[in-house]
Amino acid sequence: MTTELLKTALNATHRRMGAKMVPFGGWDMPVEYSGIIAEHMAVRTKAGLFDVSHMGRVDIEDGPQAGSAFALLQSITCNDVAKLQLGQAHYTALLNARAGIVDDILIHKISDRHYFLCINAARRAQDLAWIRVNNQHGARITNRSDETAQIALQGPRALAILQPFTKTDLAAIRYYWFTSGEVMGVPARIARTGYTGEDGFELYIPVAESERIWNGLLEAGKHEGLLPAGLGCRNTLRLESAMLLYGHDMDEATTPLESNLGWITKLDKGEFLGREVLQEQKAKGVAQQLVGFRMIDRGIARDDAPVWKDGQKIGKVTSGSHAPFLKQNIGLARVPSANAKPGERISIEIRGQMVAAEVVPTPFYKRSKN
Repeated sequence: MTTELLKTALNATHRRMGAKMVPFGGWDMPVEYSGIIAEHMAVRTKAGLFDVSHMGRVDIEDGPQAGSAFALLQSITCNDVAKLQLGQAHYTALLNARAGIVDDILIHKISDRHYFLCINAARRAQDLAWIRVNNQHGARITNRSDETAQIALQGPRALAILQPFTKTDLAAIRYYWFTSGEVMGVPARIARTGYTGEDGFELYIPVAESERIWNGLLEAGKHEGLLPAGLGCRNTLRLESAMLLYGHDMDEATTPLESNLGWITKLDKGEFLGREVLQEQKAKGVAQQLVGFRMIDRGIARDDAPVWKDGQKIGKVTSGSHAPFLKQNIGLARVPSANAKPGERISIEIRGQMVAAEVVPTPFYKRSKN
């Protein structure tokens, strides 16, 4: 028995444009148009346009009791929702009672009574079920995924391409902040966020207008070097920037502290799911860590490749690829904490051969903000 893949509102558009389509998290999505390397370099140096409507979008609002939306989110995520200001977004993780990561998400604060979540496509059902089962606060939870589309314009020329289509002063939106406005006359939530390590914007718009906005941006962006971009380069871009991929670099069996996410783990904010486990890990130290590595010898370490040290298998690669902008072969691996120090030499098994690699600091790439 086969399950039919889900499709975004732009599915037919991608096919008309000649995109190579692949199954991803239950969705039929474009992996590339003109090639992963060309699209990757366009995003790093000019701009790329992504259809990311397969992501989930959820409103969390106060129910009968004031403060219930805040209380719910504060209790199931590890970052501190109290620190969010109106119009600000932050990266965080939904946790289970063992501090395992149910999903990594973005929370946007629309008002003191209203928050907006962006969640992973493949985790939509699990996330909604988990939020609902932990909603002892009476918050109102509304899945907006099917009525909204999400387009990401990413790259150093993103602002110049988008600005003519909106009266909103895009330069005034700080990184990881958002506002409401119009794009091509269409009501839109405009967020200065993304998953590429570049400057750019994510547009949350009505599904019915997504094709017009997609085509309009592509046409206007031609002279700036804008290319349509697929999930292939989205993966290489996020890896160069050491942004984690759910299901590979983290999952329900790993905690934020084991996944190099201590920076979003706020143990002093009060009670939340998994806090006791994290407190104990913080006090004793974690047994394993997620580290970055670069290949010393030739070879690309793919996901799940075994990691060796002194003849012992000590871990595995969680993400690995060629990095087109850096022109290196890089990756992330889960290894014992004793082997996590930058400069540590390791071996990675690639097609039965031991290939030399070195643990290095992350991110591998960080954009210039000049």
